[in-house]
Amino acid sequence: MIEQLSENERAAVLDALGEWDFDEARDALTRQFVFADFSQAFGFMTRVAMLADKADHHPEWSNIYNRVDILLTTHDAGGLSARDVDMATAIDKLVD
Repeated sequence: MIEQLSENERAAVLDALGEWDFDEARDALTRQFVFADFSQAFGFMTRVAMLADKADHHPEWSNIYNRVDILLTTHDAGGLSARDVDMATAIDKLVD
């Protein structure tokens, strides 16, 4: 079973993942990415999709032209878990 992060773990995660925000209502990490154009945004989504499939952990996301909004939460855990932190860290490596 996948466990939710504790309050202390959440606080540490948010400090470590400076670009990500915490959506308290959804118990999730969120981040908006902005690219030069649609092609770059779509390419980024393709790279994230490959990471997500490999990790068997898929984000909730939307794309409008050059913007990609990502929300990470673990439905099986009922909220934020280490799987979300790992995915956020992997996604950050794609844009750093």
